[in-house]
Amino acid sequence: MPKKLIECVANFSEGRDPQKVDAIAAAIQSVAQVVLLDRELDADHNRSVLTFVGPPEAVAEAALRAVGKAVELIDLNRHTGVHPRIGAADVVPFVPIAGVTLEDCVRIAEHVGEEIWRRYQVPVYFYEAAARQPDRTNLENIRRGQFEGLREEVRTNPARRPDVGGPDLHPTAGATVVGARKFLIAYNIVLDTPNVDIAKQIAKAIRFSSGGFRYVKAMGVPLASRNLVQVSMNLTDFEQTPMHRVFEAVRTEAQRYGVEVAGSEIVGLIPRKALEMAADFYLRCENLQPQAILENRLAEATESGGLNEFLDALAAPTATPGGGSAAAASGAMAASLGAMVAGLAKKSGYDFDNHRRFLGEAVQRDSVAFEGVMAAYRKPKAERAPFIEEALHQAALVPMEVAEHAFAVKAQLEALRKDAPDRFSSDLETALALSEACRQGALANVKINLAAIRDGAFKAALETRLRVSFSV
Repeated sequence: MPKKLIECVANFSEGRDPQKVDAIAAAIQSVAQVVLLDRELDADHNRSVLTFVGPPEAVAEAALRAVGKAVELIDLNRHTGVHPRIGAADVVPFVPIAGVTLEDCVRIAEHVGEEIWRRYQVPVYFYEAAARQPDRTNLENIRRGQFEGLREEVRTNPARRPDVGGPDLHPTAGATVVGARKFLIAYNIVLDTPNVDIAKQIAKAIRFSSGGFRYVKAMGVPLASRNLVQVSMNLTDFEQTPMHRVFEAVRTEAQRYGVEVAGSEIVGLIPRKALEMAADFYLRCENLQPQAILENRLAEATESGGLNEFLDALAAPTATPGGGSAAAASGAMAASLGAMVAGLAKKSGYDFDNHRRFLGEAVQRDSVAFEGVMAAYRKPKAERAPFIEEALHQAALVPMEVAEHAFAVKAQLEALRKDAPDRFSSDLETALALSEACRQGALANVKINLAAIRDGAFKAALETRLRVSFSV
C-alpha cells in the first residue's frame, strides 16, 4: 500500500436514490490511486456514507469531485430524513491511516475546505482537529438547527457564520463540514419498539455530553421503514470505550423499559481490532491474540516486504493475494533490477524508482480491489448490483495501471540494455522477462473483470485505453 495513506469517510444527504449515489461514487473513482472501500445507504436517515482511501493528494481531489457531484445532484430544499444535516455533502472527514499524522490531515482538510468554496461556492465549517473555533470541535454544535435553521441564522448571527465563504449558505447544497479526526465507528443499535422516546432517553443516558461514556455521541431516531427505533451512535475512541461496553449499556437501559435489542449495525468500515475486543469479551477466549487472526497474518505477510511471507500468503487457499498481486510483484522486481543495474553502471536518466514504488504498492491495492468485489457479492441479492459494478470498475482499473507501468519499465529496460556494459546482460534479461510477465498478467486481470462490467461508457473507455496503450 502507499507509504502515505489517508481515509475519507464522506457523508452525503442522499440515501434513497442509488443512481445519485452511483454518480458520487464514480466521481471518487475517477481519481487514480483512490480505492472506494465501502458504500452505505440508509433510506430512513436519507443519507449515504462513502469510504475511500489512497495517497493524501489523490484522496483530497476525490473528495472535491464527490462534493461537486453532490452539489449538482442534491437539493436540500427537497430533502427529508431523520439524520441531522446542513449540506448536500454534509461531512467530509480525513483520517490518518499510514505515514501521515493528524496534523497532516488538518492541512488537507483546510485545503479541501478552501477549494470547495472556490470551485462550488459552498461555504465550509471546520470541525474536530481542524476546528478554528473551540465550539466547532463538536459536529453537533455546527449542525444545530440543521439546514433550514442555519440558513436563517447565518444572516443575523455572526457567531454561526461559516469559516470559509458565506455568510449565506448555498441555496440548494447548504454548507459542508470538513475536518480531521481519528478513526470513528458509526454504530447503531435497533430496539424492538416503535417508541422513539425510549431511544432518546437511552441515548441521553450513554452519550458523554449528558454524563455518559467519554467517547460516545448518541441520539434516538425512528426507523419508519421498520416501525422500530434506533440508538444511533458515533464511537470516537473504540479502544477507550469499546463497542461491547456500549452494547451492554444500551441493552441494560432498554431492559429497564421492558424493551429488547432487535439488532445492531455498523455503518461504513470498522477496525479489525474492535471486533477482536468484542470477541475476547464475549467468548472469554484466554489465548485470543491478534496473531491468531488469519487476516492479520496475511496482512503482515503482504506488507512486511519479506519474500517468504508474501509467497506463503500467495500459496494460502484464499482468494487474495492472487494473480494480480503476483503480476504487480513481478513488475516491482523488474523495476528493482533496473534500478540496480542503472546504479552499478552509473547510468543516469532512468526513473525506475517511481515505477518500483507504484508496483510495490499495487501488490496490496490489487488484493484490496478484489476483496471489494467479494464484499459486493456478499451484499443482499436485491441490493448487490451497483456495489458489484463499482467494485469491478476498481478491480479493472488497478491492473490497467499496473500494465501501463510494466510497459514503461520494459521500455526503460530495453534502453538500458543498449546503454549498460555486457556484464549486466543476465540481470537485464531477467528484468525484461519479469516486466513482460507483469504486463501479460495484469492485462489478463483487466480483461476478465472487463467482461463482467455492464457500464457501457466505462467499458468503452477502458477498451479504448487498451487499444491505445497495447493495441489490444
